[in-house]
Amino acid sequence: MPDPLDTPPSPRLAWRWITIGLAVGVLAAAFAYVAGWLAPRRLTPARIVDALQTNGGLHPGYRRNHAKGVCVGGYFESTGAAVPYSTARVFAPVRTPVVGRFAIPGGNPYAPDGGTPIRSLALRFNLADGQQWRTGMNNSPVFAVATPQAFYEQVQASRPDPATGKPDPSKLAAFFAAHPETAAFRAWAKTAKPSASFSTDSYYSLNAFYLIDAAGQRHAVRWRVVPEASDDGHAAHSAADSDYLTRDLQQRLAQGPLRWHLLLTLAAPGDPTNDATRAWPADRTTIDAGTLVIEREQAQDSGDCRDINYDPTVLPAGIQISDDPLLPARSAAYANSYLRRTSEEAGLPGVPHADAAHAESKR
Repeated sequence: MPDPLDTPPSPRLAWRWITIGLAVGVLAAAFAYVAGWLAPRRLTPARIVDALQTNGGLHPGYRRNHAKGVCVGGYFESTGAAVPYSTARVFAPVRTPVVGRFAIPGGNPYAPDGGTPIRSLALRFNLADGQQWRTGMNNSPVFAVATPQAFYEQVQASRPDPATGKPDPSKLAAFFAAHPETAAFRAWAKTAKPSASFSTDSYYSLNAFYLIDAAGQRHAVRWRVVPEASDDGHAAHSAADSDYLTRDLQQRLAQGPLRWHLLLTLAAPGDPTNDATRAWPADRTTIDAGTLVIEREQAQDSGDCRDINYDPTVLPAGIQISDDPLLPARSAAYANSYLRRTSEEAGLPGVPHADAAHAESKR
């Protein structure tokens, strides 16, 4: 009797194995491409995070950007006004728990609060149906650049000079000259002053998204949260005080909850959805979707926000990403940063830099 192992496979079975092998090969090639192994100079999430880490320094266990922050918690009280535009449960007239985080940009968790006018607010809405909505917002109404490649070049141009500890003005000037789309952001930054309180800033989504209504129709949208508090309180801290923002937040919350209104701005035909450097005209329809209420704060190393990756592409049914190229890039870079810091906290080997990973793959 012939050995079954020596029996040639049938043509159909052979073709099945060939198909499986090809599929595995394609997946492996795709994974290698995403990792940058087949194109080592291609921009990858690891290269973006490496650049941020080089600028801010290596601080194990911390985010590679917006490293200095504070956790907050509260809820969102919907007005129901957005229900005609989106089926997302968060817009129904209900109360949705929120875990958030205020922060300043950069990879140094010990940076002075007054060193930059930029503040950020990240939120995770925990919807009643088990879905989540995550969003990361800045207090600038536009972003500096429109593409991941331009962002990477901006980070490189902003790298501190070892001799001065500050970016080289000539490199920054060359970058801005090569990227005229930064003009709107630079105009904002020229007059913006570091606020004395997280609670008095508005925070903008920057990127565009789509609301999906019950009929399946898409509505291009950007959102922002606008504070009810208006006093800036510049005199509340001394010039030498580099850590006033969290203390101010604690003092204000001791007096009661803080509130922002979530405003949804709907695009008109022709408004760009793929360019975060271009603001939409001020006359666009705006909906007050509800009130964000912050009731408490916690230290970021032990608070509820510590282990949250505020990936802005984590969206519930009823909200979708737009064609903005920054959104998938943000998602991938956030994941890379999250893996690095959580590995460090767990005492596991760190995630290698992009160049190191490429060298390792060649061994």
